[in-house]
Amino acid sequence: MIDESQETSRLLPVDPPTGGPREGTPAVGTGALEVRNRHLARAAVEPAQQILLRRYRLASPTAAFELLKQTSQRFNIRLHTLADAVVRVAGPDTDAGPWFPRRARFVAPALSDLALPGAGAQSHSLVLRTALRRVLHITETDMGNVQLAEHGMLRLEKHTGLNRYFTDFFAFIQDSTTSCAQAAEQRQQVTVKDVESADIFDDDSRHAILQAGSRAAHSLPLTSRGHVLGMISSHHEQPLAGLSQTQLTALENTGATVGRWLHWHRYTIVLDALEDLHSSAHDQR
Repeated sequence: MIDESQETSRLLPVDPPTGGPREGTPAVGTGALEVRNRHLARAAVEPAQQILLRRYRLASPTAAFELLKQTSQRFNIRLHTLADAVVRVAGPDTDAGPWFPRRARFVAPALSDLALPGAGAQSHSLVLRTALRRVLHITETDMGNVQLAEHGMLRLEKHTGLNRYFTDFFAFIQDSTTSCAQAAEQRQQVTVKDVESADIFDDDSRHAILQAGSRAAHSLPLTSRGHVLGMISSHHEQPLAGLSQTQLTALENTGATVGRWLHWHRYTIVLDALEDLHSSAHDQR
């Protein structure tokens, strides 16, 4: 029912900033980044508002936004993630009862690599935070971030050890001038041994990474059924000679584990939220 070829994205408020830039003058002003991010946030949510407005004949775009917001809060799902699903998922039949009348629900896949049994395996935030911690342990660093693939972009979800300018600059990745975008495009791990000399970055991206104190990076795709659902990147204070085969294998296993979990979350918890949104919208008519 979900057309995964039409990936969509939403803005997520990132974790609290860890400070200002460590060196240099920003190549792109923080004001310009704020304007860009606000624009992308609106552009991400507005299509879902318009769909809901037409589908349920709601009173206004504000009513559609409130419907999205209240449903996201009930299901502990980010607003942008829910809006993304509204756009991606085929709508219910006209005057339908349930949106997904014959949908089978499945238990969350095991997360043995992350040591998250039971209720912990149900929490989107906890799973991603633990996955980031696992990747940083394997790569032996304390700087890194998690991104999710939505709306054809990579959107920053979580981070640690990275400053405000970095997180603002990389709130959305729209092109291929970063290692994470290249890893998503190639569906394989990418190591940048020296950020300063690597030709993968444009000047602004390179500056944003270097000013945060990162001199090397490694990007790990989170994949399921041939699709990249997210990315975890580690950042390193010194250039890298490369990661060992043992490290690369451990990372690949973690990427596959988290990718399977993200697929389950998208097709189970997010669809539960859509069903609830559908019911609530009918009650408002």
